Amino acid sequence: MNESMLLHHRLDQFNAAYAAALDDGRFDDWPLFFTEDGHYKIQARENFDRGLPLALMALESQGMMKDRIYGVTQTIYHGPYYMRHIISPARITLHEGDVIRAEANYAVFRTRPGGISEVYNVGRYIDTIVEQGGVLRLKNRLCVYDSEMILNSLIYPI
Repeated sequence: MNESMLLHHRLDQFNAAYAAALDDGRFDDWPLFFTEDGHYKIQARENFDRGLPLALMALESQGMMKDRIYGVTQTIYHGPYYMRHIISPARITLHEGDVIRAEANYAVFRTRPGGISEVYNVGRYIDTIVEQGGVLRLKNRLCVYDSEMILNSLIYPI
């Protein structure tokens, strides 16, 4: 397998592991996909396209991510639901040394126990990924969502 194919495979496996952690409710694992100073932002496509900074969620470190997970798992009550992420193969836009920039489309479905499944959020990940000791970590994940309406409130990471 050539180097480019191997990198694509590693990115797709990384995204699959990311999705599995969220879909399986292993929310404490989520910050570990990021560097210590990693950034995570969820932003509407309209704001992204216009260069406007407003975002639904903007976290600027693993510590902020851990606080968010604590908040949504320990202090907020909401009706239970399951999530299922579908992530397209990654498209590498830059690879220089240990820094990789990549994009992948995503769709997140939500199912309430005993209910029907519905499209929860659709968009694309715009990532800056670094390799640290052979392990891929997100330096920045920008989730640009296409959905103009967010169902209820955005509780968990997408």
